[in-house]
Amino acid sequence: MANEDKKDFNAMLHDNKDMPKFQTITDQKSIEKYGGNKMFFAPPIDYDQVMKKIPYGKVITVGKIREYFAKLNGADFTEPITAGIFVSIVAWASDQRSENKTPYWRTLKANGELNAKYPEGIKVQKEKLEAEGHTIIQKGRKNIRYYVKDYENSLFDLD
Repeated sequence: MANEDKKDFNAMLHDNKDMPKFQTITDQKSIEKYGGNKMFFAPPIDYDQVMKKIPYGKVITVGKIREYFAKLNGADFTEPITAGIFVSIVAWASDQRSENKTPYWRTLKANGELNAKYPEGIKVQKEKLEAEGHTIIQKGRKNIRYYVKDYENSLFDLD
């Protein structure tokens, strides 16, 4: 996202854009990739509500949140692009609030990767996760990425 300082992320958080909704996909490659044709779209506020449930010392991935929404709503999968955007909106909306913060830093990308699109990037997410007892490891030489070591052991179960 760009120009975060000029955007009202809390307004975006509460704009449901006609969601929740379902869509039937017909592209065979996508059906095979996602395991079905019934795609669910969750509104941004739903991501905020789930991300608020993740307790101190625990983490979750965007993929696990997507699986939870699909299961909860009888869909084959939750749409991945809006999921990533909405998780970022939750983070920025929380950053803009002085109270009722969402612990967005506990929501990781696939394989436990930290999210550079969060407020103040990797640095703040790394600091907050380390303060909760997680070890952050660096991978790569040119395209450096950061991950929570053994994140699977700290995954929060939404069910």
